[in-house]
Amino acid sequence: MIEEKHPDFSLKEQCDLLKISRSGTYYKPKTCEKDLLLMKVIDKQYTKTPFYRSRRMSAQLQQSGFCVGRKKVRTLMAKMGLQAIYPKPKLSISNAEHKKYPYLLRGKSIDNVDQVWSADVTYIPLHHGFGYLVAIIDWYSRYVLDWELSNLLDTTFCLEALERSLIRKSPEIFNTDQGCQFTSNAFVGKLEQHAIQISMDGRGRALDNIFVERLWRSVKYEDVYIKNYSSLKEAREGLRKYFEFYNYERLHQSLNYQTPSAIYGSKRSHGSSCSCELNDDVESKKYHGSYNLTCA
Repeated sequence: MIEEKHPDFSLKEQCDLLKISRSGTYYKPKTCEKDLLLMKVIDKQYTKTPFYRSRRMSAQLQQSGFCVGRKKVRTLMAKMGLQAIYPKPKLSISNAEHKKYPYLLRGKSIDNVDQVWSADVTYIPLHHGFGYLVAIIDWYSRYVLDWELSNLLDTTFCLEALERSLIRKSPEIFNTDQGCQFTSNAFVGKLEQHAIQISMDGRGRALDNIFVERLWRSVKYEDVYIKNYSSLKEAREGLRKYFEFYNYERLHQSLNYQTPSAIYGSKRSHGSSCSCELNDDVESKKYHGSYNLTCA
């Protein structure tokens, strides 16, 4: 609520109005080392088993030698922005100010670049803290169009990545989950401004955004867990190199051992024979969702 460079009120006047001490505005909460360790372990386990909720996650940690209860695990998972993948009943009322959109990709054939883009946010562990990474990916080519790193789980860094992506091209459909970053008026408004159809995953159905989920697994196992970054600055530089490798050098089996940049670039110029269709297995809805992906 405090603005350091407010045009009308000084810092002291703002503190007086809010009835807080000026020294309190300089306080920055720190996460203890034990919590940071638990968050790193939870992140690795979640990447391996994204369907684990707080109860099973706490049991897993206890078997690994950590003395931790379910409430603590639930608090840390919420702080990390982690949510188990499974269909959930409507237990709470969504923010009325944030409009939700239907999922548009079920059974849809994806056969062009820039037909569908999607975005997601993931937790990045650091030595003395943590950050959040957002990435925007083209579904057809798996090409990472843009990404951004932040120490706050807010809308700003997601919007920055989106704005940079839209400078070059714009998709027909943009898919996200129902996180507050993506349902915010600023983010949705930017998509509507470019006449982009908006698609959102069903509640608790992270596999509706399956290609970004696969990207996170690659990013973490091939870079983040290996490099063990100490700061956001170091992570930003390391991730920049990794995404260059991912786009221009890493061969993808699902792309017939081509790179995302080769598919993304070649499709724009003279086409490709690869097409994808995403189908939802109705029976699997009982648990957490499953998809059949066919390429020809």
